[in-house]
Amino acid sequence: MKSAILLTVLLWQSNANPEPTDPHYLRFERAITVPSGAGQSCAIIDPSLFPHAGPSLKDLRLFQNNREIPYAITLSEPQQPDSDTAVIRNLGLRGRNIVFDLEMPNRPYTELTLELAGHDFIATATVSGTHDPNYANQTNLGEFTIFDLSSQHFSRSTTIHLQETSLPYLHIELAVSPAAAAHALDTSPQVLQKMVISVTVPPSREAQSLYTKAGEVSSITQRGRQSVATFALPQRIPIERVSFSLSPAFKANFSRDISIKDHPTTSPNPADALSETLAGTILRVHLTQAGREIRQEQLSVPATLGSNMQSAATVEVAVNNGDDAPLPITAIRLEMRQRKICFDAPTAVPLTLFYGDAALTAPQYDYTRLFSPSSEFHEAKLGPEQFNPAYRDRPDARPLTDRHPHLLWIALLVVICILAIVAIRSSKTVHH
Repeated sequence: MKSAILLTVLLWQSNANPEPTDPHYLRFERAITVPSGAGQSCAIIDPSLFPHAGPSLKDLRLFQNNREIPYAITLSEPQQPDSDTAVIRNLGLRGRNIVFDLEMPNRPYTELTLELAGHDFIATATVSGTHDPNYANQTNLGEFTIFDLSSQHFSRSTTIHLQETSLPYLHIELAVSPAAAAHALDTSPQVLQKMVISVTVPPSREAQSLYTKAGEVSSITQRGRQSVATFALPQRIPIERVSFSLSPAFKANFSRDISIKDHPTTSPNPADALSETLAGTILRVHLTQAGREIRQEQLSVPATLGSNMQSAATVEVAVNNGDDAPLPITAIRLEMRQRKICFDAPTAVPLTLFYGDAALTAPQYDYTRLFSPSSEFHEAKLGPEQFNPAYRDRPDARPLTDRHPHLLWIALLVVICILAIVAIRSSKTVHH
């Protein structure tokens, strides 16, 4: 009897395994066309796919002629994601110029960021490089202007922008002058000797991230001293950068702080909703001071929004103008890092990408584990989203007791009654 009860409960708790690769249970589909010859191919994923797909795109399934095709999803990012530190050697003075040598990381690089003490200065950095550890036979890499214009309410830029190189040894000479209207900079030899603190080497520009536009607003409103753009962001779209476009006729210098706020759209009271605020700066500095030409422009801000999430969100981007006239902004864009779906197509026959089944978990493909991004992949095209005409609801695969919890209580009562009857009959038999 106890075995029968246990078997009954286990049967009720059993769960039918769904067929995770059956495209009939996926609500949406998009055609992918591949070039002639097929083979290794990649298609760019556009933002409109995210709202109807599962979290982290876990329910994407790719088919060709009713055959499931393994795939991998790539995320555009620097090949060398972290900054390195260059080793400073032989720091000293040549006349009134700061001179020093650098031992560079063993990789390509395009920029050097100098950490310098002091404010309100302009400097010319003359850079040369060599393969010789004794710093002989140097090649001239150019002259570059770095500056700090804090007193003029402009920015500070101490990054030297080079053409990509892998030279292991650099020599730098800095000619430093006070910026216009600045009197605080001490250019005595004792101070100049201590001005260079460290040098970092960011990832190469040639390997930086590519971005895809996820939303754009060209209607900019004025609210007090702020220029404001508001976005309705659908659920799950990842946002990683905010970019600005200005009127081509606008040539003035500026430096403006911006703030980026978001909160879930579903909240009945946005003021009470869980929100976040990010900050950044956009700027343009085109001028000549102390006989040196300064050129710097920054019209995008990194911004990873936490509401790339599981609900739609309202995103507000505000430019703080202070006492200056509003910038002639023609558009503000929310952008995501470029993502691609890559696969090995056996033929040039079009494929179909299916998604929209919350019951699916992320697939486990050998192809994904062994995948290595390459520039030799063919470019495939992702077509528009369509409703899957063969779609049907997935059968309820929950255990019987989850779907009908009252049945377990009924079964238990029946078993208790049976046991009671058996016990009563056994008792009567013993008495007789």
